[in-house]
Amino acid sequence: MASVRPLAPECAAVDIRYFVDADSGLPHIYNHGVSEADVDYVLNHATEDRPGRDGSRIALGQSPGGRYLRVIYVPDDGDASAFVVT
Repeated sequence: MASVRPLAPECAAVDIRYFVDADSGLPHIYNHGVSEADVDYVLNHATEDRPGRDGSRIALGQSPGGRYLRVIYVPDDGDASAFVVT
């Protein structure tokens, strides 16, 4: 199993940025029926966090509602914040 690297809980809610859909002007995660709260929870409670492509990471986990999610993100320096792609 890959190592879990949660974001710092005290920073995560403030320092997570989202890829914005050009057509809607809203976070791309909305296209998948996923909320910011779901992403924040999975990033901080991932059951698995593995390397992705081009410096990205893939966090796997369940939302508080029980939905299984795969969050693709790029951590910033120091792992205190991240840019969520999808």
